[in-house]
Amino acid sequence: MAAEQRWLTDGEQRAWQAYRRMFLLLNARLSRDLAKDGLSDPDYDVLSNLGASPDRRRRVSELADRMLWSTSRLSHQITRMQRRGLVVREECATDGRGAVVALTDAGMRTLEDAAVHHVESVRAYFIDLLTPAQLDAFTEIGEAVVRNLGGDRR
Repeated sequence: MAAEQRWLTDGEQRAWQAYRRMFLLLNARLSRDLAKDGLSDPDYDVLSNLGASPDRRRRVSELADRMLWSTSRLSHQITRMQRRGLVVREECATDGRGAVVALTDAGMRTLEDAAVHHVESVRAYFIDLLTPAQLDAFTEIGEAVVRNLGGDRR
């Protein structure tokens, strides 16, 4: 016997639509602000992940896993960033089949410059709009959903 469909209540629908609209509008605004620094969202994602990595480098496969990207997608992104001098690809010292991507000095300067503006944007459009209690609740909600989806690899 088929289970009865559990439709969203009005309150649940309102919460879901608020999240969807917030997600789209916030990402669009943050993307526009990153573009002022000459970066795309994927550029910033790669730079910030490498900037937070030991020695500003990671194996391509580990970085792709950390970012929840395919290695093919990351490889294409790295190629574009390499042309701009932001990253370099190196052979893996411990595994001849693997590759390592490393942040260049120019990439680090680009990240540092963009991060100042990015944090200002995140504060203006998100953090500073919430009370400490709302921020705590949002954090708990986000972490619960991420845990359920198995995405807590960071």
